[in-house]
Amino acid sequence: MQEDNKIAVTVIGAGSWGTALAMVLADNGHEVRLWSHNEDQVRELNQSHTNQKYLPDIILPELIAGYASLHDALIGVENIILAVPTKAIREVLGSIREVQKAPLVITHVSKGIEPNTLLRITEIIKEEMPKELLKDVVVLSGPSHAEEVSRRHPTTVTVSSENMEAAVRIQDLFINQNFRVYTNSDVIGVEIGGALKNIIALAAGITDGLGYGDNAKAALMTRGLAEIARLGTKMGANPLTFSGLAGIGDLIVTCTSVHSRNWKAGNMLGKGKTLDEVLNSMGMVVEGVRTTKAAYQLAQKYNVQMPITSALYNVLFNGKNAKDAVDVLMSRGRTHEMEDLVNVLEEKSLEE
Repeated sequence: MQEDNKIAVTVIGAGSWGTALAMVLADNGHEVRLWSHNEDQVRELNQSHTNQKYLPDIILPELIAGYASLHDALIGVENIILAVPTKAIREVLGSIREVQKAPLVITHVSKGIEPNTLLRITEIIKEEMPKELLKDVVVLSGPSHAEEVSRRHPTTVTVSSENMEAAVRIQDLFINQNFRVYTNSDVIGVEIGGALKNIIALAAGITDGLGYGDNAKAALMTRGLAEIARLGTKMGANPLTFSGLAGIGDLIVTCTSVHSRNWKAGNMLGKGKTLDEVLNSMGMVVEGVRTTKAAYQLAQKYNVQMPITSALYNVLFNGKNAKDAVDVLMSRGRTHEMEDLVNVLEEKSLEE
């Protein structure tokens, strides 16, 4: 522990988001260890104080030190920020298990659900880490593009944990004049909102790629939020979470921003590219693709109607034409707009 509540924090994953969060922590005076498996990237971090591949033209604070050795990056550290893609989390946690001796507070910042197991990231962490090595799990989510955070533009996120004292400690770790952090006790809702908005962003990109305009996208986002709330509530989330930062806030920024990789991927699909062509050209992980598969499986498991998710699943994995999928959505049978919300709230009240 350092003086004045400044501590050593390890960020696992030196992509755009991990690096941007490392900058927030360094701005708050913490000693930040940024781990990457790429030794050339680590050399650049330490010598040039840049990460040109992921955050071009950004100069990093000197309190950020790059590490290629996971063992060295974790020495004497209690708080780690897990900022790797969902598909890499089990492998990375396995490596941490091998070198870590003391319990950790793990704050994960990834937004996804694991296909087939249908586990949220908090659940994966608990499954992979022995109890003696895991003090608390916290999730940080919300409308927050790394490119803007790295430029210290005003950003607001939320943190959630089953142990709210841990969430408050992480809130204190990150909060500053540019990066405002709220707390929320609804871990399920925060994780589901953060993961499923990527599906709707892919679909929004498709409608933009097809040239369908703002009306179509507004409808898609609104009905997409209803799908997210329907499934999330069935899984035990608080419906009100989806009207907050981890719900509608993240949905807006991911469906409308030029920084959104999920929107970009959908846009290319709408313009006729194949999924393989899109993924090969992106150069970064598009979480919404794997999450679409997981959400489609969750909809079947919980018997929840998710027409947008189902349509996107058919585009991504069954070769359905994007325009045909959108046309099918628009020709669905008539229903009352508030019917979904009423059903969700009624089910929630019966459970309580």
